[in-house]
Amino acid sequence: MLSFLKTKNSTWASRLKEGLSRTRNQLGRQLSSLFSGGKIDEALFEELETILLTSDVGMEATSFLLERLKEKVKREKLTDASELREALQAFLLELLLPLEKPLDLGSHKPFVIMIMGVNGAGKTTSIGKLAKYFQAEGKKVLLAAGDTFRAAAREQLVEWGRRNDVEVIAQEKGDTAAVIYDAINAAQARGVDVVLADTAGRLVTQLHLMEEIKKVKRVIAKAMAGAPHEVLLVIDANTGQNALSQVKAFDDALGVTGLILTKLDGTAKGGVIAAIARSRPVPIRFIGIGEGIDDLRPFEAREFVEALFS
Repeated sequence: MLSFLKTKNSTWASRLKEGLSRTRNQLGRQLSSLFSGGKIDEALFEELETILLTSDVGMEATSFLLERLKEKVKREKLTDASELREALQAFLLELLLPLEKPLDLGSHKPFVIMIMGVNGAGKTTSIGKLAKYFQAEGKKVLLAAGDTFRAAAREQLVEWGRRNDVEVIAQEKGDTAAVIYDAINAAQARGVDVVLADTAGRLVTQLHLMEEIKKVKRVIAKAMAGAPHEVLLVIDANTGQNALSQVKAFDDALGVTGLILTKLDGTAKGGVIAAIARSRPVPIRFIGIGEGIDDLRPFEAREFVEALFS
């Protein structure tokens, strides 16, 4: 069993490296060139600042990393640029570790997870992958097709339910809150472990829709005291600093408890994770690196940093 888990984890690590290859190739080449040797001076730090900012690390996180590096150079009297690569990797890991907080489902049954995100972030697909993940953990899962605004979303979720052999509560008509309310009641009656509640995609600028989703959260609490137990926001990593803006807006409105970062296998520069860690440190519960049903896994900071730098 241990050898199987080791092989499984090794396979995921390889896929993570492959998924982050575009990010690593861009960032890695720049850092390798910068840290190839030569003296440590202000020009080096200015170039590093540019590299980090263009990798979506953000101003706050970039300033934090540069300050830590300068402190180390001064404290240890470093003179050669090649000595900074490992230091940057260590400080980035220090920054990201607080985001590594695996989801604990043991506190409630059913454990109700409310899932949000802007259209196109991969919300509905992520729900299908989460269903498969929790099933593999031995959990009985139920899906609530609460994105009643977009008919295709309901159909897509029903298809994910069919593929995973998971029951889906859906309605041809009715609003999001009503669908999820019915789903929670059904889950309580049927001994379900996890309810994954889809909600309508929305932009943070659509204030009336943000108010509507607040209502959905209140209705969930009426269906089951203490619910939702997790409020997950799905973020497309390719949106760069806009991802951080989404985290702040949804968190201010609804109290986001965790993030799913999708599409890290695309053109994403990866640095937005550092920006989130410094500016709005909401735990990253899962990351997605592909289209396959198994391409969603809990976020591990060390694994992620090693994939970026290896």
